[in-house]
Amino acid sequence: MTDSRWIPLESNPEVLNSWAYKVGLSPTSAEFVDIYGLDNELLGLVPQPVKAVILLFPIRGAIGDMRRLEDEQIAANGLPAVDSTIFWMKQTISNACGTMGLIHALANSDVMYEPESPLAQFIDICKDKTPLERAKILETTDLFSDVHADAAQAGQSAVPDNLDTDLHFTCFVLAPDAAARQTQTETSERRLIELDGDRAGPLDRGKSTDLLKDVAAYVKEHIIPKAPSLEFSMIALVELAK
Repeated sequence: MTDSRWIPLESNPEVLNSWAYKVGLSPTSAEFVDIYGLDNELLGLVPQPVKAVILLFPIRGAIGDMRRLEDEQIAANGLPAVDSTIFWMKQTISNACGTMGLIHALANSDVMYEPESPLAQFIDICKDKTPLERAKILETTDLFSDVHADAAQAGQSAVPDNLDTDLHFTCFVLAPDAAARQTQTETSERRLIELDGDRAGPLDRGKSTDLLKDVAAYVKEHIIPKAPSLEFSMIALVELAK
């Protein structure tokens, strides 16, 4: 991590949409909306198609232990193979996980950006860079820190005096099966990929047939049972009707 520390983003669609539209997401292409619960009835209220899901959750206690254990296993055995087209970058700025989640959601979704917008240019510049090189570009691009600060101060909660937080954003998207692409095998199989700049790389969370339902199932099985509190929020990036 660098010495730089941003104000934590509030997890609500108004804040995330404000950020996204300022950096170049086309307002007629997609928007962020609340996910009100994990049961099928409430998931059914989310407009389709869902392009990405951003999760805010506490990373202390048993969840933190789970993450550390998984990181140790990755250090020993390596990361699982994921599709080469996945855009992932390392987080090097404290409290920038909200912006990281937004970039990961938008860069890995077929949504429209405004031509020559900061977001479109950033993704294009970063295309052939390493995850750490991408992080360095983010560190030195004032526009993103300014937009993050504006979005953080536009939330419904007061900006905290203490910027230490154990709440963390991560992002889930779908990607083609890596092995199938490598062997040029025709398949419609998709994988659920978690993109968290605080981890070692993209994490394959298994086969997926429905992004929203599969993220909900993963959260119910792996996150909620280990949670030290109910400080959860899930927001979906949804494509707008053309």
